[in-house]
Amino acid sequence: MKQIRLTGRERAVLRGLDNATGSTGEELLEFSRLAPDDLLAVLNSMLSPGYMEMVPYAEEATLENFRAARFDINPSYSAEIRAAMARRY
Repeated sequence: MKQIRLTGRERAVLRGLDNATGSTGEELLEFSRLAPDDLLAVLNSMLSPGYMEMVPYAEEATLENFRAARFDINPSYSAEIRAAMARRY
């Protein structure tokens, strides 16, 4: 499997995720302190390859739907993402 490489912003967002239940876009916005457009770009960069899931399901998060949606790590990639979070580049 391909080795996952995370940017600093992706790491910041992943640190804000509740491992048990996921986190809403609003919670991630508060935790990461990113501008809404920047957070949206990070979320979409992780949704497109499938590293993250959005509930209710959508292929892409938008400014209108991301605050109330719940985000979580895709269980298929959880081990690889955990390993990527532990690596230092």
